[in-house]
Amino acid sequence: MISDADHAHLRAAIALSRSARGRGNAPYGAVLVSAQGAVLATAENGAVTSGDPTAHAETRLVREAAPGLDAAARRGATLYASGEPCPMCAGAIYAAGIGRLVFALGQARMQAIEGGEGGLRLRAAEVLARGLPRVAVEGPALEEEAAEVLLGR
Repeated sequence: MISDADHAHLRAAIALSRSARGRGNAPYGAVLVSAQGAVLATAENGAVTSGDPTAHAETRLVREAAPGLDAAARRGATLYASGEPCPMCAGAIYAAGIGRLVFALGQARMQAIEGGEGGLRLRAAEVLARGLPRVAVEGPALEEEAAEVLLGR
């Protein structure tokens, strides 16, 4: 169940997506929050400006945050994403041992906005359902707010 606190963290991820767009990158952002509700790390997409096609917000966040957290802290953490993570990012979330993913804009809506061309058609929940231990996946939530950024508004 998505709580008011979850909505607040999703809005922070959406704000990061707006920042990414302002820097010339794809509009995606991510926030990692501890089991106690403390923000552990934030990241925005940097694929265009860095020249690294793997510099998606979620993957950048995992690369930056995971080394400083033990396995229990990662397992208790929630990653909030402005858009449903791609299969690469879902794999990074799983590999890091993050216990929960909450996303704003779902893949189907993102594809509709982006014209429905290209990309791997595999939802984050499908990727994460294949792993043990399981990663809890919730979303979409706040789709309209996240869609506004993707639409450039």
